[in-house]
Amino acid sequence: MSLMHLNRSRGRFEIDHRTDPELFRDIYPYKNICRISFDDSFSMPRPADPMYITDTTFRDGQQARPPYTLEQISHIFDLLHKLGGHSGLIRQSEFFLYSEKDRKAVEKCLAKGYRYPEVTGWIRATEDDLKLVKDMGLKETGMLTSVSDYHIFLKLGKDREKTAESYLRVVEKALEWGIIPRCHFEDITRADIYGFCIPLAQRLMALSKESGLPVKIRLCDTMGYAVPYPGASLPRCTAKIVRAFTDDAEVPGHWLEWHGHNDFHKALVNTVTAWLYGCSGANATLLGFGERTGNAPVEALAIEYISLTGEDDAAATQTIAEIADYFENVLGYAIPDNYPFVGKDFNATKAGVHVDGLLKNEEIYNIFDTLQILGKPVSIIITDKSGRAGVAYWINNRFGLRGAQQVDKRHPAVGKIHNRVVKAYDEGRTTSFSNQEMWNLVKRHLPQLFSSEFDQLKKTAHTLASRIMTKLSEDEGIHSMDQKRVLASLESVLEKYPFIQYLYLVDTKGRLITGSISHPEDKSKYKAYDPGKDLSDREWFTAPIQTGKLNITDFYRSFITGKLCLTVSMPVFNSNDDIQGILGADIRFEELLKRRSELEEEVGDAPV
Repeated sequence: MSLMHLNRSRGRFEIDHRTDPELFRDIYPYKNICRISFDDSFSMPRPADPMYITDTTFRDGQQARPPYTLEQISHIFDLLHKLGGHSGLIRQSEFFLYSEKDRKAVEKCLAKGYRYPEVTGWIRATEDDLKLVKDMGLKETGMLTSVSDYHIFLKLGKDREKTAESYLRVVEKALEWGIIPRCHFEDITRADIYGFCIPLAQRLMALSKESGLPVKIRLCDTMGYAVPYPGASLPRCTAKIVRAFTDDAEVPGHWLEWHGHNDFHKALVNTVTAWLYGCSGANATLLGFGERTGNAPVEALAIEYISLTGEDDAAATQTIAEIADYFENVLGYAIPDNYPFVGKDFNATKAGVHVDGLLKNEEIYNIFDTLQILGKPVSIIITDKSGRAGVAYWINNRFGLRGAQQVDKRHPAVGKIHNRVVKAYDEGRTTSFSNQEMWNLVKRHLPQLFSSEFDQLKKTAHTLASRIMTKLSEDEGIHSMDQKRVLASLESVLEKYPFIQYLYLVDTKGRLITGSISHPEDKSKYKAYDPGKDLSDREWFTAPIQTGKLNITDFYRSFITGKLCLTVSMPVFNSNDDIQGILGADIRFEELLKRRSELEEEVGDAPV
């Protein structure tokens, strides 16, 4: 610490042995809105060095939405790496370890070999949970160490000393096993900072010194009570909480994290305030997903980091749009239109950004070059003043139409939509047209821009079927090309996935290696399909044999069963990457979709 900031610790602090909980009823009356108190003392900012982001999308974020599949976790982890892991800005990502799926997710992300985000765990402060971390081979784990009397007395039913001792035992064991413990000081903004938190932190720093390993601390504003105001008093003042740990407990700033919730709309500002007062780690989730009102958003912190440091290359900011598209189009989350940086209207205004203004100078109304930085062009709000050019601009912008795909303002459908807008204002309308209203008008007059529900179902069927077949093509029995082993592998798959009508494997000349691998009720219908039958004239054979890639046919009505089917086929390669056969499956469309949710979870970790 430089002489400019020589704030010596005020010495050793001891745990205040209370017999009754300190609930701070003067500021947390519960029957009334909580109060903010001030003590007339101020701390000067001392920005952390370094500042970085840690991610809890797969831990806290999953507590606010349906669980991610393994494939979704893998893809989101890739996006985190692309956004800020490449530079080390997004330093870590934490995972549950309790279920088999949790552990598979950890293994899948570790296998990517990324330096950042580093994969870490999250456990309760018990030795049994710690064994999970050891078994997974993780270098660091967070552990739940609640610090407020609300938790110690009212939830755990203990006193402060016994609680501290139980935490310290698990930390000692972690250090003994070479695991860096990250103690999550839960409910810090309702805790007795100098009567419990700082004495506990000092003991943790003593253990760190003895072991030679860091002991990190996460400051968890569990209920969102923290405030960024200068002069506010403990335990609600973000700045004073951070400085109590850096100055009095002598915790290095790069061993500290801030984890804030948004119950009072302050998650982001409190997290940035923690940065500015010496806490290196800013814990966050993508799009702010988290318990109740959520956490600070990762993407917002990435933008704020660049604002504070000028390091434009620290984050690949256009990845933010990719993240938003993935959450909307794959995960089905409807992002509010006005959500900063990614909402459909985040860079639009109803105050008059019309096409003529865009052509003159978009900088008048735009926060920065959103097309270059976020891949999001300026959008407009449709009124009677927008003209046909405005309607065409809205359509092209909203549907991402580029080049020859763009709709011209002279398109008849654009004229019809414009006339409908003008008529509404002639009849007395004064408000702008919402995105949903415009969407409905475009859907009516330009239906070709919209995928039908059936198209969406087809896409889902293609994805699920291709994953199943890709996984099957890697089976050792299939690779053997031995008739008995191939039959055993195919029969086991047919039993597992009864929506598969017929399975087959042919050699490179199109001759069947297998017999009729079908359901018992259909076997007689496939009696002509014996080993050796020549099927080389079929599309499902010729396409993959020529391209070496998976092939999916269009839908057809099976002449064998009368069911609506599609055929998925793909090459089976030998160890030299030469094609040695073609694996095919006729799949019943409707029966596949009935098991959609189950299959998405089951085969979600298979490559597409």
